Amino acid sequence: MNYVVTELFIYPIKSLAGITVDSAKAEEMGFENDRRWMLMNQENQFITQRENPILSQFYPEIKGNKIEISFEDSVHEFSISESLEEPLLSKVWDDETVVQEVNKGTSKWFSEALGFRCKLVKIVNKGDRKHKSEKLHKTLNVSLADGFPYLLIGSESLNFLNEKLDEKTTINRFRPNIVISSTIAHEEDSFDTFQIGNVHFINAKPCGRCVMVNNNPETGVVMKEPLKTLSTYRVVDNTVFFGTNIMCINEGPIAVGDALHF
Repeated sequence: MNYVVTELFIYPIKSLAGITVDSAKAEEMGFENDRRWMLMNQENQFITQRENPILSQFYPEIKGNKIEISFEDSVHEFSISESLEEPLLSKVWDDETVVQEVNKGTSKWFSEALGFRCKLVKIVNKGDRKHKSEKLHKTLNVSLADGFPYLLIGSESLNFLNEKLDEKTTINRFRPNIVISSTIAHEEDSFDTFQIGNVHFINAKPCGRCVMVNNNPETGVVMKEPLKTLSTYRVVDNTVFFGTNIMCINEGPIAVGDALHF
């Protein structure tokens, strides 16, 4: 079987909509500009679609050295490189994380759009957030993603799920970074090490899924599917799995059309 990269995604701001790209630079923390930003409440706790499904309706675009965010009829932009110098201590789940606010105007725009006070913050330095992988017995430098730098999904995993659903779903629900062509559902779970372009990847563990996958990325409306159906055949130790978490051990570009080599 020849496995080929069919789609690539980055999610500049944690829990906002993603961006489809033709190529991306793989870095230890994740793709360049992938989940380097997140929203934080007044208690410095990160904000996600789990509690605020409307976040799926904020659409980022990278335009040169700026990120532009569209929400309903409003548009805001900020520079990729900017941040205030004051370090802020937050957490991503159990991982202590040092971040910096982007600027006061951007935080104000998000606060007004969401209807509560929040800040847009950025992880600036590699090592400002570390995640311990029990399976790999390693501590990883990670972006602001939930746990691992990358999520890989095989096309047949989605096809197999859609065969069971009354209303078909799209890959966007599962927020992958890398989508590959495959012939057996969930075979990506058993990948060990592989190479895309000149970048070497290690499979960390299958990805446990939460209620976020029930948020329709087109509408921001949360339903019971596809988690309900996945729960009938993808549960291990009370966790629903879909896709697999991976990490890279060297940096470099990868592109749609690149083959996987084992």
